[in-house]
Amino acid sequence: MMIARWSVEARFGHKSQAIDLLQQWYQEIGSQTDIDLATKRIITGSVGAGEAVIETEFEIGGLGELQDFFNKIGSIKMHEDWGPKMGEVIVSGSAVWHVYRIIA
Repeated sequence: MMIARWSVEARFGHKSQAIDLLQQWYQEIGSQTDIDLATKRIITGSVGAGEAVIETEFEIGGLGELQDFFNKIGSIKMHEDWGPKMGEVIVSGSAVWHVYRIIA
């Protein structure tokens, strides 16, 4: 089992909009994938982390499942339309994926 985590930094004054767009993504786009949304979390920087950081994560069975996820979202028109909206409220170039193995 693994955790796939997507991290971005919100532009100053746009953090709540970025979180709202991420929640919208899960409802309208993520729900069209095979990812188990019961495992999803959205977290944000607080103490010892950048306040602008927004991360979302979900469990995956392995890298093949993540590749299937990427292929699926790439074919969803709503995802294509959502991207530019999210791009307006996050720092350009700040998006990064991290994949972690769950040990215990």
